[in-house]
Amino acid sequence: MPLRRLVKLISSAAAAALVLAGCSGGGGGALPVVVGEAKRGGSATVAEVNALSSFNPFSTDGNTDINSKVWYATHSGFYYVDDSAKVVRNEKFGRYEKISDQPLKVRYTVNEGVKWSDGEAVDAGDLVLAWAAGSGYFDDADPAAGTGRKYFSAASDTSGLATTVFPEIGGDGRSITLEYGSPYADWEVAFDVGLPAHVVAAKGGLNDEDDLIELLRDSPRGDAEQPVLNADLQVVSSFWNSGFDAKTLPGDPAIYLSNGPYIVRDIIPEASVTLVRNKDYVWGPEPYLDEVTIQFTGAVTAAVDALKSGRADIISPQPSAGSEDLFNGLEGQGIAVQRYSQSGYDHLDLNFSGVFAEDKIREAFLKTVPRQDIVEEIVGDQMPDAKPLDSHVFLPSHPKYTETVKDNGSTDYAEVDIGGAASLLDGATPTVRILYNRDNPNRVRAFALIRDSATLAGFRVIDAGQGNADWAKALGGGSYDAAILGWISTGVGVGRVPQIFRTGAGSNFNGYSDADADKVMEQLSTTTDLAKQDELMAEIDKRVWESDYGLPLYQTTGTTAVAGRITGVKASGGPLGVWWNVWEWRLN
Repeated sequence: MPLRRLVKLISSAAAAALVLAGCSGGGGGALPVVVGEAKRGGSATVAEVNALSSFNPFSTDGNTDINSKVWYATHSGFYYVDDSAKVVRNEKFGRYEKISDQPLKVRYTVNEGVKWSDGEAVDAGDLVLAWAAGSGYFDDADPAAGTGRKYFSAASDTSGLATTVFPEIGGDGRSITLEYGSPYADWEVAFDVGLPAHVVAAKGGLNDEDDLIELLRDSPRGDAEQPVLNADLQVVSSFWNSGFDAKTLPGDPAIYLSNGPYIVRDIIPEASVTLVRNKDYVWGPEPYLDEVTIQFTGAVTAAVDALKSGRADIISPQPSAGSEDLFNGLEGQGIAVQRYSQSGYDHLDLNFSGVFAEDKIREAFLKTVPRQDIVEEIVGDQMPDAKPLDSHVFLPSHPKYTETVKDNGSTDYAEVDIGGAASLLDGATPTVRILYNRDNPNRVRAFALIRDSATLAGFRVIDAGQGNADWAKALGGGSYDAAILGWISTGVGVGRVPQIFRTGAGSNFNGYSDADADKVMEQLSTTTDLAKQDELMAEIDKRVWESDYGLPLYQTTGTTAVAGRITGVKASGGPLGVWWNVWEWRLN
């Protein structure tokens, strides 16, 4: 995983523009399905790499690829992103419209009859909570001074919604209006419904959802110069941050409520999650299959074996060099194989503290990273003429990529320079702890190559890898000095850039801070001109390279294989993968 935290999958108030990538259950009988509908019914099994860890994919700890996929299958909202990175509005759920340009005002209205699986309506309270979590409105943290606090630990970038005032709640109880203090480039995908407000209210010690709205309305905007603890808000936000984390089926169904096509029925820890149709769901594209089981298989070989043996119908493992033969062998067995480039990349990030607080030590370590070897051993023949990725903000398919990499400083690390690294160390032998996902074979191989090369220059590299979802929770902590992870983006908007690189941002795990870069990112958030956006992102890219932030390694690729008994599956290069149109899956 981590590509982890860049993933709902758009940059929404409660969601992130990117997600970390791949990165005994309870009982209960199957829910009844709608009867009398032709061509509906049946079941399918999907193999996924990573195991579920949270029902809140919007928090920094929960924002992983698999958590986002389960969320997506069990929730609905104002829009979704299709396999061509196009925003598709879901007017069966509700509508949103820009009602003013100066100031920018956007009204969101949930349709009457939309409800959570416990029967409670999806309403204005849910919208206000999503705004509170995604805006950073109440935060008074000063990362540089180490004062104040961040209440809602949202993975998404808050810079756009942070300019809004407290929402105006409509008289229908199902709508809110957001007023921005300045133009916002990503306004169309800036906001969506998040977690159920009535559950957060109850678990946060309040009487009901009305009390939650009152608490949020009465709480002042945070002021980093005069931080004041809001104890009641802290209790509520703490539950939002971690109260939905779970690796087993919670005893309280309130923790995993649905308002979408499917409902979670069962979880076998580290093994599988079973979803069944939400019989009440009519406010969005309705699914064909009655049941979808997610099996966590890990490596490519395990996923392919599951497909060949009939234990899985759909697989989208993270391929690696040498795995092509596994998929080639499937195509003659009535199995459809789809190959594509993902809107994601793997990278090595260095913490701006501890052993890497000094710039020359960061520079020395980066000189040892064998990026071309990593590409050859991991990407291999999956992509013709595969090369290391040379931009922190653009992928090779972007029109600005080639021009940007000529001047961003990436050429300084085009080749391994052990001699140059040793010279910078001047006899020192720094110890570097590297965090990565031990259950991801590609990350395991990248770690080994980096370790062996860095050792030649005098570094002592410690394996700080952790298994499955646990490694992602270590991000941003003090247990490591560098991390190998990945981001995967929806490809919509520009919010993914400040989400990673802005000072104190939700997915800024390594403590990078550049006041000038922050100013450029502020411009980026308010610029709607696409050409100007590209110029600003190129400027940010150059500043990140100059800081010895870390190294992008390679663009990730995807391979999806589908058994002949299932149709309707379409691969997407975004963080949802095949799940973006789960409602179209059906028996062939």
